[in-house]
This record gives sequence, C-alpha cells and structure tokens, in this order.
Amino acid sequence: MDTTMGMLDSCKPCNNDVGCPPQNGTASIQNSHPAPAMASPDATLGRHLARRLVQIGVSDVFSVPGDFNLTLLDHLIAEPGLNNVGCCNELNAGYAADGYARSRGVGACVVTFTVGGLSVLNAIAGAYSENLPVICIVGGPNTNDYGTNRILHHTIGLPDFSQELQCFKPVTCFQAVVNNLDDAHELIDTAISTALKESKPVYISISCNLPAIPHPTFSREPIPFALSPRLSNKIGLEAAVEATAAFLNKAVKPVMVGGPKLRVAKACDAFVELANASGYALSVMPSAKGLVPENHPHFIGTYWGAVSTAFCAEIVESADAYIFAGPILNDYSSVGYSLLLRKEKAIIVHPDRVIVANGPAFGCILMKDFLQALAKRLNRNTTAYENYHRIYIPDGVPLKCEPKEPLRVNILFQHIQNMLSSDTAVIAETGDSWFNCQKLKLPEGCGYEFQMQYGSIGWSVGATLGYAQAVPNKRVIACIGDGSFQMTAQDVSTMIRCGQKTIVFLINNGGYTIEVEIHDGPYNVIKNWNYTGLVEAIHNGQGKCWTTKVHCEEELIEAIETATGEKKDCFCFIEVIVHKDDTSKELLEWGSRVSAANSRPPNPQ
Repeated sequence: MDTTMGMLDSCKPCNNDVGCPPQNGTASIQNSHPAPAMASPDATLGRHLARRLVQIGVSDVFSVPGDFNLTLLDHLIAEPGLNNVGCCNELNAGYAADGYARSRGVGACVVTFTVGGLSVLNAIAGAYSENLPVICIVGGPNTNDYGTNRILHHTIGLPDFSQELQCFKPVTCFQAVVNNLDDAHELIDTAISTALKESKPVYISISCNLPAIPHPTFSREPIPFALSPRLSNKIGLEAAVEATAAFLNKAVKPVMVGGPKLRVAKACDAFVELANASGYALSVMPSAKGLVPENHPHFIGTYWGAVSTAFCAEIVESADAYIFAGPILNDYSSVGYSLLLRKEKAIIVHPDRVIVANGPAFGCILMKDFLQALAKRLNRNTTAYENYHRIYIPDGVPLKCEPKEPLRVNILFQHIQNMLSSDTAVIAETGDSWFNCQKLKLPEGCGYEFQMQYGSIGWSVGATLGYAQAVPNKRVIACIGDGSFQMTAQDVSTMIRCGQKTIVFLINNGGYTIEVEIHDGPYNVIKNWNYTGLVEAIHNGQGKCWTTKVHCEEELIEAIETATGEKKDCFCFIEVIVHKDDTSKELLEWGSRVSAANSRPPNPQ
C-alpha cells in the first residue's frame, strides 16, 4: 500500500460559523471580583453549568469527589435533570464519559484538581483520538490563591498551578480556567459549544469558591444556545462532486468503505443513501463497525486488509476505484501498513475535505453534503457486489464440542451471536475480543463500540458503565479479557449500584493475549484471580448481581439461559475459562504483521 494514504487523515476542520471560539485556545481570567448585589440568589455558576449540561443532552455525570470539587458537585446533584454517578477512580469516570458520549453524542465527568485531572487524562486522550465530545470538569484552587506564590496540596509543589492545564492542552480542543465570575458565563458556554462543534473533549477548571456565588451574567434558567450550522462551500462542493463522479463512473467495479469518522461527520445515513443509489459493494473499516447497517443488501463485511471478513478484502483490493468515507489509516487498521491499496484508485472523504486520487483536493466541504450530492450523480454499478456474491461461501461452523470438552473461543462467540438483537449492544475490549467481535453479525439496531485508534486496555469497563447508563433500554454485552479487566475492575461496583443489567463475559486465558501475538515474554503472564469471587465481594449482598464460572459448552449454555431468563434484571458476570493459546486466526495474522512493523530496523542515516 502507498503509505501516504495513512497521512490523508490529518485535515483541520473548516469552520464557517460566525463567532466561532478559537481552536485550541486557552482561556484564563484572574482577579475575581464579588458579584453585584442585584444577582438572583439562584443564578449561580454551579446552577448555570448544571443546566447547560442538561440542555445539551447530558443526564448523567461521572464523578470522583475531592475537596476542590465538592461545592460544585452539590450544585450539580441539586439539578433535577442531572444524575451524579460516583465512580471508583477518575480513569473509569473518563472512560464512562467516553462510552456515554458514543450513545448520547456528548458526555461529562467531574474530578478534582491535578490528582484527579492527571488520573482522568488518559481517558480524555482516548476520547480525543475517537472524536468524542467529553466535557471534563475539574474543581480548581480558590481564586485567592492564584498569583500568590503559595504552595497548595494536590500539586507537584510549585506555586504555578498551570501544570494540569498544560497537560490537557494537547488532548482537548478548548481549555477554560474559570477563576473570575465576570467571565465565567462566557468561558463555560464557549467550552461546551466548542466541544459540540469540534466533536472533541474540552477542559473546564472551576475555582472551588465560585459555584455557589450568584452573578448577574447568569440567569435562573439559561437561554438555550443554538450552534450556527457549518455550511459547505457550494462552488467547491459542485466541483468535488463533478470530479468524483467522473472518476467513479468510468470505473468497472468500484466499491465503498465506511470509516470511523462517519460518526463525527454525522454522515452515516448519507453513506447508506449513496450505497442505495450507486449499487456499489459496501464495507466498513473495523473501527466503523456498528455505524452502517449490516443487513444492507450490498454489505460485504469488514475491510481490514489481511484479517478482513472472508471475501471482503479480495473485492475491495481488486477494485479499480474505491471511495473511503471518514477513514483512519494507522498501523493497526492497516495491519502493519500492509493494505494492498493504491492512492491513485482512491477517493478519500474526510469530514470537511475530499481528495480525488492523485488529482485535486477540495476543502470546506461537509461529508454529509458531499455524499448526498454524489448519490445523485453516480451511475448504478453493481459489478463488485455481483463478484462478491459469486465467490462468497457461507461461514464455516465450529467443530462440535465433545461432552464436557474444554470450551473453545469460537464456540463462545457462536453463542454470543445468538444473543444479539435490536435490544442489545456489544462492547469489545482491546485484545482478541476485537477480532472475535468483528465477526459478529449485528442485527438492525444492535449497538457496537470499541476503541481502536487509542487501544487502551481496560477501556471497556468504564465505557460499558457509561454506555449502559446512556441506553437503559438495551442489554449491554461486554467481552473483556482478564488482563484488561485487572486494569479497571473496580467500577463493576458502580454498574451494580446503578442497577445496570449488563452481561460481562470475562475471558480468562491467563494473560495479555494480544501482546503475546505481537511479542511474547514473561511479562505477558498475569496473576490469575478468582474473578467471580472478586465480583461477589464487590457485590457484597447489595444490589442485583449474579456470577458464574464456565469451563465447557454445556455450562455456557446454562449460564446464558440463566442470564437472559431468571436473572435478566441482574448484572450478570460470566467468567469463561479458555486455553491460553486459544485465539482467533485473525489475531495470529494481525499480530505477526504488527510485530513486523514494530521491529523494522532504523533507516540508514
């Protein structure tokens, strides 16, 4: 593959909004003044922030208390439309806000200064990489301590309080340090609106002595703000559509591939509209699974190079033209830079930019507008799908288990497949669950999430908490490896406390299997836990929780029947014991290719 395709992902959003806040701007105002006497006693900073969160669709905030955010939390929980979900640690609170944003479109977490902020930082970086608007709120120092040369607790022992801010700058699109009531209204609204416009996290630090103070800039009921819509450059849009249509209409067997940035561009429906009009074979990149309906008549599966769904890569890579909508082409999604693609055959559609093969590029064009306009200009061409239909052979069936035979992973996922419906959602942890869950066929309406770009192991525990909280009408099924679970296990406690009905399949194979297949060593073996015993200890008789441990197919069938029947209203934790070397064939292939990419020798100087 031409490795320059992997660079096409980095384009800066074009913004035609009037009065758009500066990107990556830092706002910090000092020297706080007391609020004038005419302010309504209810018109406080804390109430304003709470109401703003409710107005944008946040009904749950994920928090860890600390002395700098306690007063702020008082005001947030006083808001009838806002539910505070206390988490066991800041990292999981951030992961939960990430999972929540995937369903609701925006999430929020609240932590304390520096010790909390730097703990949540990894989760915020992951949300940034996945283009998720997460409002990260930090309780900050008293306004009187700024500029005084004092040393505060929860800091690194320097009188400069900016360390946390500096750490957040690279992983948020706007930072607001609120230590002045006069500008607090503007800073909070600018931060929230920027998160929604850019679909990236923002950082808001609020001094601990400000949330309860009335100020005339706040009203008891904040006026909802409306974001100015982004518009495409009409001349550029027409030129891009004309050039793309000319390119694709002369192709013999063009195909379509959907990428993860379909979400941020809000272009999933437009992508399907294009597929309907064009008749092209339709596939998705692995990190876009769940964004496109898999029951579409021309859907051919997941395109992931050498580890694609059967027969999908052959169709995509043999095409003489392919349109990639919203791709992220990194070493993981390209299977160690081994995709057999050519830049001169590709149309790359970014959220605000179109690149036509080796030819022209067009900026300030929204993906949604482009795909909808292109659908009207393409000649219908079903050649690629017809080729797929000719070569397709139905999936093989795993070998039948002997009575009481140790459970195999392919048998486990055969049964998980049968559990899926429009009332379920799947969360796949980093590791072999990536590859096994990719092969699941999602019924219409079944949710699906995993974190591919950042790939932080342990993400799924917090993300499951947040996602399940956002969609209480769905039964979330989480597939988590034992190594990942050890990272973030604590917030199973919060799932139980919130009354969630999630089913967790804990796949216990004794180590970091994905790392084993990239580069093995003794560091990939972990201390085995009694995972069901741990969850029972966390449960401690409070809330609805059911656990079991399975070793064979018979026990698995019984466990699933119980979880979906008698215990359907409980949090269900099923520990699955499998052999340490029982992995998907896709992981074996992918791991060897990523290993080869990681171990390339330095280029000659």
